[in-house]
Amino acid sequence: MKTNMIKTVIALVVASATSAYAAVTGAAGEGSGPLVWLFIGFCALIVMLQAVPAVILFISMVRGLFSASEKKVVVPNA
Repeated sequence: MKTNMIKTVIALVVASATSAYAAVTGAAGEGSGPLVWLFIGFCALIVMLQAVPAVILFISMVRGLFSASEKKVVVPNA
């Protein structure tokens, strides 16, 4: 079962690589106008603005995981 899965994955990777090589040959500049570059810049700005809260949340989570715990352990008398 594992060898069959590995063979399938290899076949899919090889099949997708051929289309990637074919796409490289026709990649010529078509003279994109300033509106296209403005749109791409706006999309990049949106992605970066979404990344700022994600980084802040990640840093807070890492600090919470590695900070010293202030909980006191109470051992009942036996």
